[in-house]
Amino acid sequence: MKILDEIKKYKIVPVVAIDKVEDTVPLMNALVNGGLPVAEITFRTACAKEAIKLAIEKFPNALIGAGTVINEEQALTAIDLGCKFIVSPGYSHEVAMLCKEKDVLYLPGVVTPTEIMMAIKDGLKVVKFFPASNFGGLKTIKALGGPFPQIEFLPTGGINETNILEFLDYKKIVACGGSFMMKGTFEEIEKKTKEAVALVNGGK
Repeated sequence: MKILDEIKKYKIVPVVAIDKVEDTVPLMNALVNGGLPVAEITFRTACAKEAIKLAIEKFPNALIGAGTVINEEQALTAIDLGCKFIVSPGYSHEVAMLCKEKDVLYLPGVVTPTEIMMAIKDGLKVVKFFPASNFGGLKTIKALGGPFPQIEFLPTGGINETNILEFLDYKKIVACGGSFMMKGTFEEIEKKTKEAVALVNGGK
């Protein structure tokens, strides 16, 4: 699971919604120059497919995945484009099986013990806890961690510079997803990314 190891190393997975294809390269430049060559580019926008394709072509060494993947068709499109990981807001058995077949990391959204049991049945070891702030945040993750010692979490939703260190301090959290560094001009995004990277690495 080399991709998961890289995600653990970076500690943050920026959630990136691209409305205009021409924003793809400057946005990715802001993340890369900010020290965080990682992006979960969401399928929320009309140009998502083109943006993912362009990002992968222009930044072959970056860790680019697809987010808001809600069905097998989207997952296959993303994998064929070269995405290194797939993220869903909820759980899809079909997407899980496709990613297993293609040997691509799948991070499905879960909030309940039942969903975690589905993930375990499908052979997953890491799940996205989403939306984290709406479902009890770290307190709930710790409660779920007890009965499921084999599962690790990537919480997303409501995580920002004020609480990310508290989440990362829990041993069962591999990294945190968030868009808190993605607001403003490209220059501001780069600055916020540098600050976020320094924060999660103890100011280094």
